[in-house]
Amino acid sequence: MNRILHKIFLQFCCVLMLTLLPHIAPAGAEYEKAAPDRDLTELPLEELMEIEVATVYSASKFEQKLTEAPSSVSIITSDEIKMYGHRTLADILRSVRGFFITYDRNYAYLGVRGFGRQGDYNSRILLLVDGHRTNDNLYDSALIGTESIVDVDMIDRVEVVRGPGSSLYGGNAFFAVINVITKRGEDIGGTELSGEAGSFDSYKGRFTYGNSSKNGLQALVSGSIYDSRGQRLFFPEFADQAHNNGVTDHTDFDRFHNVLAKFSYGGFVLEGAYSSRTKGIPTASYDTDFNDSRNSTVDEGWFIDLKYERNLDIGVDLMGRLFYDSCEFEGNYVYGGMVQKDLGHGRWWGGETQVSTTLLDRNKIIAGLEYRDNYRQDQFSFNVTPYEPIVNDRRSSRVWAVYLQDEFSILKNLVLNAGMRYDNYSNFGSTINPRLALIYTPLEGTVFKILYGTAFRPPNVFEQYYQDSTTQLANPALSPEKIRTYELIYEQYFGKKYRGTASGFYYTIDDLIVSTTDPATSMDTYRNLNRAEAIGGEVELEGKWDNGLTGRVSYSYQDTWDSSTGQPLVNSPHNLAKINLTIPLIKDKVFVGLEEQFTGRRKTRDGNHAKAFFVTNLTLFSQNLLEKLELSASIYNLFDYRYGDPGGSIREHVQDMIQQDGRTFRVKLTYRF
Repeated sequence: MNRILHKIFLQFCCVLMLTLLPHIAPAGAEYEKAAPDRDLTELPLEELMEIEVATVYSASKFEQKLTEAPSSVSIITSDEIKMYGHRTLADILRSVRGFFITYDRNYAYLGVRGFGRQGDYNSRILLLVDGHRTNDNLYDSALIGTESIVDVDMIDRVEVVRGPGSSLYGGNAFFAVINVITKRGEDIGGTELSGEAGSFDSYKGRFTYGNSSKNGLQALVSGSIYDSRGQRLFFPEFADQAHNNGVTDHTDFDRFHNVLAKFSYGGFVLEGAYSSRTKGIPTASYDTDFNDSRNSTVDEGWFIDLKYERNLDIGVDLMGRLFYDSCEFEGNYVYGGMVQKDLGHGRWWGGETQVSTTLLDRNKIIAGLEYRDNYRQDQFSFNVTPYEPIVNDRRSSRVWAVYLQDEFSILKNLVLNAGMRYDNYSNFGSTINPRLALIYTPLEGTVFKILYGTAFRPPNVFEQYYQDSTTQLANPALSPEKIRTYELIYEQYFGKKYRGTASGFYYTIDDLIVSTTDPATSMDTYRNLNRAEAIGGEVELEGKWDNGLTGRVSYSYQDTWDSSTGQPLVNSPHNLAKINLTIPLIKDKVFVGLEEQFTGRRKTRDGNHAKAFFVTNLTLFSQNLLEKLELSASIYNLFDYRYGDPGGSIREHVQDMIQQDGRTFRVKLTYRF
């Protein structure tokens, strides 16, 4: 019955989008007044210049129009986050063209362009907060679930820059750079209190103060706390009396608290963030005791970042930043009733300086120098009672890099963007990564981009140096992974508010780091073994209407395979489709946010296939019905579609597929005073 209802609902969404599409044609509402029968090429220059194009910072480390960025870029705003009821950064990224999420009921893993390897802790994307690198120095992890360091309510926008970004950002900018831009004090303009409640006894509270003064000082301080009992789950792999007939309860809990503080004055910005999350592990990972609530992980991290920017009268822009970061990991694993702890302690500090200028009105040049001192990269493991040491590994390393980028205007409508970065790592050596982009604008609103770039993912200290006596061998000789990407992008703007995008890509990955079995010891070890390839394409159409209606629809096709065997990669869907639609019920006050997401079937570790699935999310959002009050109610997986995500390695998960959430609810209230 649910599937029948879902098909009817999906058909309704498609009809609705098809009904709206004529309004975003070149002869749409924006142009009917002036020239209903003309296409974009016939419009006068004055009208063409009115085309609205968003800007992005992260693609080139300076503000530029999306049409000029040497990448395919998506931007998700705070309004969209509220309208669609996004709860985590993973929810936000799940809605982005070409991205998909895999959840193992502990961490959320991001898949990009057909590549979605579980257990990599998102080390193949670079995650920034206001330009500050948040990937840690132990696992290079980018945390995007409830363990993320920033509350989604504090996000002003998310800039998603696809493709290799190592020419500017160095390691881990492999498939994408994601920059989370947080709100400023003036965006809050007072005090906010927020509370929410959801399925599985989930509760969250937030306090935020933000303001700006006449002398230019801005301040923002925010703190959040969350607690969820989690689900009662059934795993057929444990369906016997010795394992509670496969039922686990009170083991899927999730608790976090975080703090964000941000102060700016003149050219200075001082920012700090802290987050701590404790998550129960219901899947009995790594052969731990099933249905024991002591199985859990704790992720804690914080950073302080001081940035200074200044524009000199001679046409030179300067930027400098200093930062200090910390990460703590604690894994609690129960074997035969006894607790084993895995601990990770990471500390690092560093700085970056950047200078940019424009020469002869044709060259926008950026040069920078970056240094990072990983003075603590420690890993420990031990049995608690009786105490028995297992791993005691203490490391440190250093990274320094220089980069240069030139945006050269060959003609008024033809731009060459060329950049290169040299990175030197004390633990494996150096690497050089270029990026080239040719951007052609034959007509205002019509853009073609040809892109080439390389990027690298350095081996992390866990892969290189973690070694115990029974399960894993170290491999200090690991080399970085390398990706080469070729991409062709076509962007078309229709009127002021409508945009279409089509792109095709091909990439190869060399020296892919994989976990394999050492034949001499039968223990796991990481090696540079595989080579992967992928080819694919993406299309997206998005629009915004004067009555408040907004929407976007996208489709992505990707084919990824292991070059040595020709076999498709695990957890790689061929097809992704997404519809996002915001419908105003009362203008500027009440909206319905609709998300429809399709993920094609995916090959699993054991050679099976996780079935394709649709997920429908629905949010009713209101603002200003009552002064200073925002209310929202969300239903996730509206039609209670039952599906599973592929599990991780055989050592991590017994399950070949891991059950995902059915229908869930959330209500949220925010009051500003």
